[in-house]
Amino acid sequence: MNRITRTFRQQGPACVLTPSRLAVAVAFALNFPAQGMAAQAELPRIDVISGGEEAIAKQPGSVSIVNQAQLERIQPLTTEDALRQVPGVHIKREEETAVVANIGIRGLNAADYKSLILEDGVPIAPGLFVGNGRYYNPRIQRMDEIEVLKGAAALRYGPNTIGGVINYKTKDPIDGFSVSGRAGTHNYREATIEAGGSTPSGEARAGLFYTRASSDGFQDKGFDMQDFMVKAGMALGDDQWLGAKFTYYENDANISYRGLFLGEYNAGAGYNPAPDDYFLTERKSLDINHMWEIRPGMSLNTVVYWSEMYRDYWRFAVDNAASTAAGSWVYTNVVNGNNRAFDRIGLDSRLTVANRLFGVTGEAEIGVRVMQEEMVDQGIAATRANPRTGTITSDRIDTATSYALFAQNRFDVTDRLSITPGLRIESYEQEREDLKNSANNGDSSNTEYLPGIGATYKLSPAAQLYGSVYKAFSPPLNSQSIVTGLDQQLDAEHSINVEFGVRGGSGALRYEFTAFQMDFDNQITPAISGGLANANAGSTLHRGLEGALGYRWDNGFSMDGNLTWIPVSEYREDRGGGINDGNRLPYSPELLANLSLGYASGPVNAALSWNYVDEQFGSGENTTPITGSGNAVWSGLIPSYYTVDLTGSYDVNKQLKLFGAIKNLTDERYIASLRQGIYAGPERAFEVGAKYTF
Repeated sequence: MNRITRTFRQQGPACVLTPSRLAVAVAFALNFPAQGMAAQAELPRIDVISGGEEAIAKQPGSVSIVNQAQLERIQPLTTEDALRQVPGVHIKREEETAVVANIGIRGLNAADYKSLILEDGVPIAPGLFVGNGRYYNPRIQRMDEIEVLKGAAALRYGPNTIGGVINYKTKDPIDGFSVSGRAGTHNYREATIEAGGSTPSGEARAGLFYTRASSDGFQDKGFDMQDFMVKAGMALGDDQWLGAKFTYYENDANISYRGLFLGEYNAGAGYNPAPDDYFLTERKSLDINHMWEIRPGMSLNTVVYWSEMYRDYWRFAVDNAASTAAGSWVYTNVVNGNNRAFDRIGLDSRLTVANRLFGVTGEAEIGVRVMQEEMVDQGIAATRANPRTGTITSDRIDTATSYALFAQNRFDVTDRLSITPGLRIESYEQEREDLKNSANNGDSSNTEYLPGIGATYKLSPAAQLYGSVYKAFSPPLNSQSIVTGLDQQLDAEHSINVEFGVRGGSGALRYEFTAFQMDFDNQITPAISGGLANANAGSTLHRGLEGALGYRWDNGFSMDGNLTWIPVSEYREDRGGGINDGNRLPYSPELLANLSLGYASGPVNAALSWNYVDEQFGSGENTTPITGSGNAVWSGLIPSYYTVDLTGSYDVNKQLKLFGAIKNLTDERYIASLRQGIYAGPERAFEVGAKYTF
């Protein structure tokens, strides 16, 4: 892997408009006529779930899919907006643009990173082993579908599959050219172009997708973002296909860790509490996919992937005492740059073979993954006069190399019963190099064995039972494994996950209901023992029910809803600092509910959606009044809240589509989350837009 340059960045890239210029040029170059069936052909990639209802029926775990029709109906601005359609998923909102990911599944703290997020089957978190996974959240505008998989089938991917797997599937190239735009509250502006085409034989396709968006932002938390993707693919003979995808993302966001003081929130403050703090992001990625149909019933899918990203976070220091006395942040002239750069390269290859083992028909999947990651972590001391340059105060390089082997076999015991055992082995080596103090250099290694077994049973044409038990894990980061040069001898954090459910449908009815338990132990906690700073000592228990139900009437109306009830999401032992045995985990509401009334008939497609979030604690201490002082993490009980959205679109003709939305229709004022202060939920907002396809 190429080592990332360890010189801190002072500004974003010099030619930030390069992707947009390229987009326009390629758009016209690719705008040639459609040919035959090429428009229906998908480029090769590794899907979490593929094949529609038949593929879902093979999964011994809960499955949720947010498809393109749903995305068009709800008009999401972010991936987090779309994930509210999935039972068991909770979003810890920090700002309406969702620049960073805060996603909790089945009672896991939404501020932690215990679920794996993929794009077209490839990990997109900046660092799975070396650093925080929250710092990049892909844009919904170029997504075609979202897959969410829980249960033993999640073992096929890993690590961080304790909550499950979220896979964002990007759009395939269109044949032709389209342009769309959207405008809304807070001077929101968005423009998107799509362009693509196929060769006369239909054996090759290429296309691009480009979005440019900006906003002054709710509470003046503005941003300026561009997102570019180009995809291409071709057939190699009759049984092999090759595809490639390149992405470029850049965002300058005026956001911070700091929220409003309680008095400011109660007074209805609408200003940015950290007007000079900036979160600057740039990311590039390249995926190369190969699919080979070796023979009927045997196929090999391989992807080689690379990504490079930086996240520069420039935050002004505060006078804590003066801030507490004033009831608002009082800033000094000191600026701290918390700047990180990430680099990843990996290979994932999966062989699928239809077979007959022990006299039972079935299908095997064998997969291997090799991945190397690097994070350069720098601290910069700057000043108000020169807020983007200064002295490097800390300079560390964290690297990790991981190897994974996975194998499972589905045994179709009868035409109703299938049993799928599997095993994942994950081995990783971590290393830290401190360029300021070599005494902090060190390394660590570990190997995890993760078995699982799942089953499905077709109870009737309208009902299928499923269940699984498996061991999931989340690896320690370098900063936890290696402290002051010492290997902390940490195992990964483990969870024994059990679930049982039923899914199916009859006519216009579709449903899925799941009971689950996650016994999450071996968690990393501070401990002083034998000179070590960290130890595997923590445990939490999560137990609950989740369900989804949908019905379509013949007159165009539909009703879709999901409900998550988690009565148990608690610590299993005292951890000190006010975190006691029996305390509820933060950002783990007991009840989540979503209900949507839709109407689709002729050119009209509309929905009225209601989202409810139960009360939740902002920290593990479970204190009730909302309190906080200075840079410490604030605590307290966040009240329950609900929001209502009205969204819709109208097809004027085959080429022109109009769409619009009113988000938070009732203008509910609520506390979305806590950190260093209160994050207020976004107020009522309006959006209107149009799309024209040539």
